[in-house]
Amino acid sequence: METLPPPFPLKSSSPKAKVFLVFFSMVLCTAALFILQLKFFKPRLKDFYSFEVKDSRGRSVSLSKYRGKAALIVNVASDCQHTDANYRALQDLHREYGPSHFTVLAFPCNQFGESEPKVNGEIEAFAKANYGVSFPIFSKVKILGSEAEPAFRFLVDSTKKEPRWNFWKYLVNPQGQVVKVWRPEENFDNIKGDVAAMVREIIKKRREDL
Repeated sequence: METLPPPFPLKSSSPKAKVFLVFFSMVLCTAALFILQLKFFKPRLKDFYSFEVKDSRGRSVSLSKYRGKAALIVNVASDCQHTDANYRALQDLHREYGPSHFTVLAFPCNQFGESEPKVNGEIEAFAKANYGVSFPIFSKVKILGSEAEPAFRFLVDSTKKEPRWNFWKYLVNPQGQVVKVWRPEENFDNIKGDVAAMVREIIKKRREDL
């Protein structure tokens, strides 16, 4: 009795099938690596100087212009019990150590006791007329809640210290990382000592790089 051939040729696999299997395996491996990366590796945090903010006239300003300097970031207000002492001391710091190696960066905020009811132009005019302020005062922002200014949110997330009133201060190094935080009642002599030390380091490094 003659044996009939099978209806289809018996082949282990075709070249196309092998290519498909290789491609499918590569896709699976890539997907698995991507999932592992999301799970185990957090994205690199930005630094403070990588953000953009608005100036008092509503224009975009890149904070990268302050990279290489020490900066004291402060949430300011015009109608607060700390206003007079802080604005005077902040201007003294800026005059003594700025603007080449250090700057104060002020962010008005109305979230604490509604003590900053003024609009941007009025805030800047008030600070200049009463305290001779020469440091930058940016557009009024929110620093608490879901609408918080991203640059200020970075300060809070980096330190786990959220302002509870006006005139909290964050000292940022030339690389844009927060190194010190002070409450509004902090003695300015302590702040001045840390600012002076950082400025000395900046000057020293610049001389070494020459």
